[in-house]
Amino acid sequence: MSDAELIDSAADRVEALAARTTPGDWRPAGLLASRPEVVAHRADGGTEHVAEARAGSGAWIAAFSPAVAGPLVELLRAAAARPVPEPAAVALARSLLARLP
Repeated sequence: MSDAELIDSAADRVEALAARTTPGDWRPAGLLASRPEVVAHRADGGTEHVAEARAGSGAWIAAFSPAVAGPLVELLRAAAARPVPEPAAVALARSLLARLP
């Protein structure tokens, strides 16, 4: 498998996982019992507590565990080191910065 095929495969898997996960804009909304309450805000105005959709969201949470941080940081730093960063890397960084504390 070439590097390009590997990247495409990873992108396909992330896309497929996202498609079966609780959709919407996830935002912290305080505490639900002893765990953080996260609410998905859907484009149609509806909301759903992500905790109530654990079956669909568990795989997403596990896939983006802290184990992904190292490779993601390396990818972002490599993109930043290019004379002209790829627009997709810039979009990813903007999306992350809008969500990270």
